[in-house]
Amino acid sequence: MNGLLRTCITFITVSSVFKFSYGQERLLIEEAIVKDKNSFYHIDFAKYSSPLKGLPIGVFDSGTGGLTVLDALVNFDQNDNKTNKKNADGILDFSTEKFIYLADQANMPYGNYNAVGKDDLLKEHIIKDFQFLLGTKYYTSPISKVPQDNKQQVKAIVIACNTATAYGYNDAVLFLNRSGLKIPVIGVINAAANGTLSFFDKEEDGSIAVFATVGTIASKGYERTLLAQIDKGNYSGNIQIFNQGGHGVAEAVDEEADYIGSAIVAPRDGYRGPSLSNDNYKIDKALLDVYNFNFDKNKMLCDTEDAEDCTVMQLNDAENYIRYHLVSLLEKMRNTKDAQPLKALILGCTHYPYLMDEINQVLGELRDYKDEKGDYVYQHLIHKNVHIIDPSIYVAQELYVALKDNDLLNTEADMNKQSEFFISVPNKMNSDIVLDEHGRFTYDYKYGRSANNIQEYIKVVPFDKTNISGETLLRFEKSIPNTYQLIKNFSNYNPKTTDVLLDDRIN
Repeated sequence: MNGLLRTCITFITVSSVFKFSYGQERLLIEEAIVKDKNSFYHIDFAKYSSPLKGLPIGVFDSGTGGLTVLDALVNFDQNDNKTNKKNADGILDFSTEKFIYLADQANMPYGNYNAVGKDDLLKEHIIKDFQFLLGTKYYTSPISKVPQDNKQQVKAIVIACNTATAYGYNDAVLFLNRSGLKIPVIGVINAAANGTLSFFDKEEDGSIAVFATVGTIASKGYERTLLAQIDKGNYSGNIQIFNQGGHGVAEAVDEEADYIGSAIVAPRDGYRGPSLSNDNYKIDKALLDVYNFNFDKNKMLCDTEDAEDCTVMQLNDAENYIRYHLVSLLEKMRNTKDAQPLKALILGCTHYPYLMDEINQVLGELRDYKDEKGDYVYQHLIHKNVHIIDPSIYVAQELYVALKDNDLLNTEADMNKQSEFFISVPNKMNSDIVLDEHGRFTYDYKYGRSANNIQEYIKVVPFDKTNISGETLLRFEKSIPNTYQLIKNFSNYNPKTTDVLLDDRIN
């Protein structure tokens, strides 16, 4: 979108929850930010930093998955940097910008809030993400008692999270309107839908699969957007849409203990991923040959040595999560009458591009899979050229246009030296929080809280080696090397950090 439209808003008080005149609830966190000068979250928008052009671009996600979106921005080159016209010139388009990235790791995964009826709490987290990027406060470490007040404010915000876009985009835009601040906000869903349909001819048949978090699928955000754009674009072919909620995939990428654990060697209590006994995400023993799970190095946990005899089976590796969900998707298509071949797979979660190689590998295996009779089971359901849609590149395109149209393109900053990275951790100074043995919010506490209880559940601190694991860093180095270098530059040389992130691993 090219900037935000200013909206006239009126409200009335209803049981301490505010509503817009057209019925949409406003959360109390908005009152704290805009009106309560004594609140930790208050921002005086009348004194917002200016000129906007020189400020950073804010990017946030529920975890580190959004770094794949940031990496698309970091590597984006589709325009001439001198004329700003569409013509790649070999110079990165955002090289003279600076970024501030926020991973709300403490509250992730966002995709589960809808399942437990906590949409309002999710929206509150999203508004708090905006507040951090728009504000100036951060803590130098989890044990810091007093926040610093010198973080730069931002001139644009990229919601690098599909679930946050689906559930919180409209609320965040309304909140910004109320603040009086006019800056571009870019979400991932519209951009991805447009990019996906560009691979279809107007009269072409085919299927689109949305592979996303359970919460994003439940929102129907992609489905509604795709259907609207199919209608608007006058596509007359039989384009079918299949949804697959990737329960546990994002958690596996971010090493959430309830879903995966590199030190775990046997099935354990508290596991929440697909299993033989999980009614919603059941591993089907009849499909073990199709799943082709990797059992090496405890990547699959079983209570017996022979997989066929397992009575307890737990996934313990990100690739095995991909195997489970892609087989589930193809089984869903196989059991659908007249299903069209899969031509495009939208990675509707920013964590999933980290597993692009695994996704392509498993799709290839399934296309070539034969049953005991020698017949191809899924080949007719998988196009010979499946387009894997990473929404990030389309987000980069929209961001560039928005900055250009609003005269916000910067020519003075240095992306490599001035970008900053922050992550949320539980606020142990808050006696209300409940932690597990890993120092994270317990599942019941995380999803048992309610909106409109304004308190500091978390502290936002710089990336360092205490909150980013070595295994995660290796994944960054391999899959997003240029963004990894920005993280290294910030963590090793920026005075905001109190620890060195990478010295123990590579220096």
